[in-house]
Amino acid sequence: MENRLVLMQGNEACVEGAIAAGMRFFAGYPITPSTEIAEGAALRLPVVGGRFMQMEDEISSMAAVIGASVTGTKAMTATSGPGFSLKQENIGYAAMCEIPCVIVDVQRYGPSTGLPTSPSQADVMQARWGTHGDHPIIALSPSSVQETYTLIIRAFSLSEKYRTPVIFLTDEIVGHMREGIAVPDPESLEIIDRPVPADVKDPDWKPYGTESDADTPQMPAFGQGGRFHITGLVHDERGYPSGSNAVAERLINRLHRKIEWNLDDIISYEERQIEDADVAVLCYGGTARSVQRAITAARKKGMKVGMFRPITIWPFPEGAVKALQSRVKHIIVVEHNRGQISREVERLVKDERMLSSLYKIDGTVIMPDEVLAAIEEVYASGKPAY
Repeated sequence: MENRLVLMQGNEACVEGAIAAGMRFFAGYPITPSTEIAEGAALRLPVVGGRFMQMEDEISSMAAVIGASVTGTKAMTATSGPGFSLKQENIGYAAMCEIPCVIVDVQRYGPSTGLPTSPSQADVMQARWGTHGDHPIIALSPSSVQETYTLIIRAFSLSEKYRTPVIFLTDEIVGHMREGIAVPDPESLEIIDRPVPADVKDPDWKPYGTESDADTPQMPAFGQGGRFHITGLVHDERGYPSGSNAVAERLINRLHRKIEWNLDDIISYEERQIEDADVAVLCYGGTARSVQRAITAARKKGMKVGMFRPITIWPFPEGAVKALQSRVKHIIVVEHNRGQISREVERLVKDERMLSSLYKIDGTVIMPDEVLAAIEEVYASGKPAY
């Protein structure tokens, strides 16, 4: 079967991709600019045998998603800004209890109510550190409607494979954009389901025990016959609360290592025209659209510029960024916040003269001409000569 060509909004593509990944439960509360995801889920899930539930708030929405996932159902919620803040306690619970789920955050301008219909990328650090304690997280960021469809499928696969919440960190630009996309043949999709033990009644089975710290524990659905305890407290391999310092250290380290020891599988990024570039523009999400047009214009003027785009925002692609500084002479970070990813890049790049940034926090979109001006300023200053 050939791909179907469809005109689709980013938020609509998020729903369709999630359903293609096997999502059959959605719980949420309407909030701009993510509301079309809830509306789409309400319309489409009953058609495929799924369930949509509008909850009274974002806290309960996250709790409902966790409950659905425990039954073996692929589950998702979507929100923005203040709603993402409200979900954080239960996101921490899902991380501690290793419950797969996908949380879509269509970022908007803030803090607080801010400008609800304006673009922003200011939830980057909240996605990483929003919930309390040391916890692992995976966060992905699409830059187009097409990528929204395919990347939300990957979000579900990573969540299931590593038994962890995954943040789908889109933004108002991509969420409300309409583009023609090629909807893949379902037979061509790589769909990953959570690991399930062959014998859930095996008395030696440990729901939170693995052979290696790089492995993910197997997870049967509640009601399949296996008994296991779920608690947000520090717990042993059987799932029962433990006050042991040794158990606490072993558990938290394992939660991190199942991510940290599989970075090659989890991290993805895109490079464009980096091979001969003097200057790299590092961007992500909706800003990549303006950056690519600016790079095309800069190349026509004889400036050797390329783009580096993290697709996996967390874990941050540290190795690739460290390598980038040896391949180019200057890096410009472009983002819709006051420099949240810029700080990550600063931490990795040895020579601060190699770095500059372009950010915007007035609720309007970073335009190609603004990116081009930042590139021209770098060349005019002679910085690529370092």
